[in-house]
Amino acid sequence: MENKAEEVACHTSGRKSHHPERVKKDLTTRLNRIEGQIRGIKGMIEKDIYCDDVITQISATQSALNSVARILLEGHLKGCVVDRLSEGDNEVLDELVVTIQKLMKK
Repeated sequence: MENKAEEVACHTSGRKSHHPERVKKDLTTRLNRIEGQIRGIKGMIEKDIYCDDVITQISATQSALNSVARILLEGHLKGCVVDRLSEGDNEVLDELVVTIQKLMKK
């Protein structure tokens, strides 16, 4: 994986992120694939596919979502957090702790 997240930069006023088009395209492609995986899992359940096979697909989908989260978190750290710290906004560290706690609940 290239270091795509390095190019992700967040904008703090209005709490928006500004992703380069290449990163947005990559994330959108990944999320579209995940959406397809979810539809596939639903179809497997409707067709009474063996539980272990469904669980395997769920695990793959969770891994794909974690990959998206890693890209976003890395970009957030290298963009938003660094920028806000350089502006003297230490509150971003508390926000970051909460964000990491959310990711670790999984």
